[in-house]
Amino acid sequence: PRSTVCPYTTLFRSASILILAGIIWGVKALNDKKNANASKEIFTAQKYFEKEMYEEALVGDGNYMGFTEVYDSYSSTKTGKLAAYYAGISNMKLGHYEEAIDYLKKFNGNDEILAPMALGAIGDCYMELDDMNSAVSYYEKAANKSKNEFTGPLFLNKAAMTYEIMGNYAEALKCYKALKADYPLSNEAYEVSKNIANMEEKLK
Repeated sequence: PRSTVCPYTTLFRSASILILAGIIWGVKALNDKKNANASKEIFTAQKYFEKEMYEEALVGDGNYMGFTEVYDSYSSTKTGKLAAYYAGISNMKLGHYEEAIDYLKKFNGNDEILAPMALGAIGDCYMELDDMNSAVSYYEKAANKSKNEFTGPLFLNKAAMTYEIMGNYAEALKCYKALKADYPLSNEAYEVSKNIANMEEKLK
């Protein structure tokens, strides 16, 4: 049977696809431009951060934006999300642990190093707030986020030590054994056999 689709309908659909493609291209171009602007704005804040001038890095110096303003202005860009990470670490260095947690949770990155570092830093903040249950949860998330040779053993070891402080020797033992099995050449594994023996002795 002959198609009854109106030619104007086909034309309309084609036009809609072209319009949608144009919108997508326009949004991408806008985001690219915004990200370029954000990269310029974050540069000075990063320099302050490298000098451990965390207050200036966080709020700016009156002439250049700090990480918080970069995030507020460019949160939809990659650089804006990076600013959230830096804002979190800066707040942590200044002892503002709850604010640090808020910004680090906004980071939501997938970088092999930064993503687990953000999760692990949240764990460190919770430790400073004496919330060990939350801390160990984030240490384990950090350890599992990326199986690289730097952050993997670092946060697996922190999880083990936190469980040990909590008196949960069974979970500490699991973490120490995972550390030995997965990262035997890491610095954190240097005394892991002794730690495993200590946990096994406490569980007798």
